[in-house]
Amino acid sequence: MLKLYGGKFSRAAIVQWCLEELQVPYEFVLLDLEAGEHLESDYTAINPIGKVPAIVDGDFKLWESGAILLYLADKYGHAETAEQRAEIAQWVLFANATLGTELLNEAIRDQEMPRLLKPIDQILALQPYLLGEQFSTADVAIGSTLGFFQMRYKMDFTAYSAVMDYTKRLGARPAFQRTIGGRSA
Repeated sequence: MLKLYGGKFSRAAIVQWCLEELQVPYEFVLLDLEAGEHLESDYTAINPIGKVPAIVDGDFKLWESGAILLYLADKYGHAETAEQRAEIAQWVLFANATLGTELLNEAIRDQEMPRLLKPIDQILALQPYLLGEQFSTADVAIGSTLGFFQMRYKMDFTAYSAVMDYTKRLGARPAFQRTIGGRSA
């Protein structure tokens, strides 16, 4: 059985949401980050960087939330072609490398938010999910990033009505409610 290692209020919840959506059986191993369990040798044998999340799937070990999402999409998801997998990778990488970092950076946030969210809003005005009619791992990556900024920073996305509808739609998903939605900020 796949094991997911994480801490309270960590990015492991994103991976957990993905696992729930894909209906992959897993065991969640809660590490006490305040006590430094993520720095102990048992865990650094899985992730030498000592950060969470990480997974162990059989003999395979992987860390970094974006890499884990891509692995799960490839192994357990419904992307059947190289093009579909690349589209998912595009959104996962965008969420981690661009969207999240630029929304977090107060110095450029006001300038970058329209450039980042307007195209997403336009896409979502035409279809319910990033890749069309079907929910995918791309939605986990983008949805968790947008949700984080709404919950943690009370970021206002009301200028982007399709994005607002999208985050509400994602927030109502049972797998979201069992994972990210069930956490207190």
